[in-house]
Amino acid sequence: MKRCQNLVEVGRRRFLSGAGVMTAGAAAAAVLPAKAEAATGGALVRYPANRLANVKDLRVNEPLDVAYPDAEAPGVLIKLGTSVQGGVGPDGDIVGFSTICPHKGYPMTYDGSDRTLNCPGHYSRFDCEKGGQQIWGHATQNLPQYVLRVDDAGEIYAEGVDELLFGRLSNIL
Repeated sequence: MKRCQNLVEVGRRRFLSGAGVMTAGAAAAAVLPAKAEAATGGALVRYPANRLANVKDLRVNEPLDVAYPDAEAPGVLIKLGTSVQGGVGPDGDIVGFSTICPHKGYPMTYDGSDRTLNCPGHYSRFDCEKGGQQIWGHATQNLPQYVLRVDDAGEIYAEGVDELLFGRLSNIL
């Protein structure tokens, strides 16, 4: 039997140590995302800036219905009352999310008692204080969170989304 001259025989230990190095490298790359992605935790997709509301329009723990990046993408702005990662505004507590469940596209509702967005279809739940992280249910991704900016007049602008919006093959308008 003729052996390939380019074949390198690799023992089990050498293979596993190489796999360990590759895994550590991938983990390091995941921990050190770009600045824009660090605020949202995902693959940021930028859209044209769109004014959603003013800080004065928001009340603690009461969602304000908005649409972003277009009229077919319903969402909410929520003033949580506690500073959170990715939060904006004077208190760092304003966040925005799509309200379409990433699992099957059901419209979700906000539960102020535990600050979650909840799907009535298959019971997926998403933590608004933790960037829309899924905490229960069938969804296979976190809830799309808006990248927000607040100007000096208190106007709140959305400038991007950190996850794929339900029902779209890409985040391109």
